[in-house]
Amino acid sequence: MKLFISQPMKGKTDEEILKTRERAIESAKKYFASDEEVEVIDSFFQNAPADARPLWFLGKSLELLSTADVAYFAKGWENARGCRIENTCAIEYGVEVIKDYRKE
Repeated sequence: MKLFISQPMKGKTDEEILKTRERAIESAKKYFASDEEVEVIDSFFQNAPADARPLWFLGKSLELLSTADVAYFAKGWENARGCRIENTCAIEYGVEVIKDYRKE
């Protein structure tokens, strides 16, 4: 199973982003059969061009989303413009969606 993780990143440190990604991976593994291998699609662009604009990131994310079997939407996704667009695209194009609404 190829897993795409959508998460709010604006104003977050790399450490916070990576911690959220690890929680998402663990949640997805629990959601699916434990014997199913999870391949995480790397959508955290740490080496993005310095002048990259938000649409650049969204375009790259949608390209990666197109290869996913499942999209996991991390806590707070509904408040992030890019995540909301990724959610709409996943639903419209038949990618299975898992949403995290935890109250941490």
